[in-house]
Amino acid sequence: MSLIHIDLGIKDYKETWDLQKETFTDKLNGLNDDIIFTVEHNHVYTLGKTGTRDHILINDKEMSEKGISYYEIDRGGDITYHGPGQLVVYPILDLNRFYKDTHRYLRDLEETVILTLANLDIEAHREEEFTGVWVGEEKICAIGIKVSRWITMHGIAFNINTDLRYFDKIIPCGIFHKGVTSVGKITGKTADFKLIKKLFIENFYKVFTINDKF
Repeated sequence: MSLIHIDLGIKDYKETWDLQKETFTDKLNGLNDDIIFTVEHNHVYTLGKTGTRDHILINDKEMSEKGISYYEIDRGGDITYHGPGQLVVYPILDLNRFYKDTHRYLRDLEETVILTLANLDIEAHREEEFTGVWVGEEKICAIGIKVSRWITMHGIAFNINTDLRYFDKIIPCGIFHKGVTSVGKITGKTADFKLIKKLFIENFYKVFTINDKF
């Protein structure tokens, strides 16, 4: 078995979620290699299993008028936004090949983002209370996963050139007192999305190779 990267380009959330579920089911049945999907979504808010609809600050009519989709989904975590300029990554992995440790998996996803930002001379870190990756007091990458029988799905949302105004209409990840940021906001210019995606995939392989399973 190997790890295959598939870039989906720009796709609506529902289409990609269906693809994830199909791939996840195949993995549960012992089919397919491990796969890492990368994608940009059209504007969408997604609410995880531990979230509350109260953290959405606009109503359905306003969402429709702004062209924003909404889905309640089966990952952990609260409300988040996906949209153009954001690198979304969905690893469908069999953790039996790596380690049976969900917390370690989350930390390894964070480490991949931290290394990628370091490649861009941006210093990022973890916050003890929260999952995700932070630059200063602002979140640059949200993480929400599902693991069943040690097969993973869902993943990360990494703000590259994201229009951060869409976060104003939610309480991101249910965190009231911290903001969000992006590579573009930090550097003051449009970031090279393709380069950052390439760096992320390279770092993903490095982090998971360090775990001696590739």
